[in-house]
Amino acid sequence: MLPLQVAVGAVVVLIASLLASRYLLDYLVRFEWPIAVYALIGVVVGYGPSVVWCVYASRRWGTGRAGADVGLRFRWSDAGWGPLAWLAALGCEVVVIVIVQLVDIPLVGNTEGLGDLELDRTYVISLLVTAVVAAPVVEEMVFRGLMLRGLRSRMGAVAAVGIQGMLFGLAHLDPVRGAGNLGLVLVLAAVGVAFGGTAYLLRRIGPTIIAHAIFNGVVMAVVLTR
Repeated sequence: MLPLQVAVGAVVVLIASLLASRYLLDYLVRFEWPIAVYALIGVVVGYGPSVVWCVYASRRWGTGRAGADVGLRFRWSDAGWGPLAWLAALGCEVVVIVIVQLVDIPLVGNTEGLGDLELDRTYVISLLVTAVVAAPVVEEMVFRGLMLRGLRSRMGAVAAVGIQGMLFGLAHLDPVRGAGNLGLVLVLAAVGVAFGGTAYLLRRIGPTIIAHAIFNGVVMAVVLTR
C-alpha cells in the first residue's frame, strides 16, 4: 500500500493538469497549427504531470519501481479479464443510466456534438490515440494504481473502491456542459467502481487498462460513426 498523500496528490495533479490542458488548447487554437500538434500538447500537458507524479511517489514512498507500485502488470489471462471487466463496467453503467433517467437527472456526455463535426483523418487518429491509449494507461495508473492503494492505507476496500470511483467520475466533469454533467459524473463513477473492484481483486491494473481502452474505443466508435 501507499500513504494517503499519494492518493491526494494524484487527484490534485491530474485535475490541475487536465484543466491546464483545456485552457491552454483554447488559447493556442487561434494559431491554427496542425491538429496533431494540438493532440500532442493535450496529451503531454494533460497526462504528463500524472506520470511524473507516479514516478515521484514511487521513489518517495514506494519501492522506486513505479510500475510495480501501481500494479502495472499484464498477464496473458488479462486478454480475458479485460473484456470481462469491461462487461462489468457496462452493466454498472446501464444500471446507473436507468436510475438517472428515472430520477430525471440531466445527462449530457462530454462527446456530445462531436459526431456532427466534419473531422479530418489526422484529428480522428489523434483523438483515438488519446482516448484508447493515453487516457486508459494514465488514468488507470492514477485511479486504480496510486489512488486506490493510497486510500486502502486508511480505509477498507469497499470504501476505497467507492471513493476512487466517485473521484473518477468527478475528474470527467466539464463545467461547460452545466448541470447536464451531473448524470455523466454518476455514470462514470459507476464505471470507476467496476474498474476499481477489478483492480482490487486481481491486484493489478493490466485488466482495467484493457477494459478502459475497450470502453473508450466503443464510445468513440459510436460517436464518430454517428
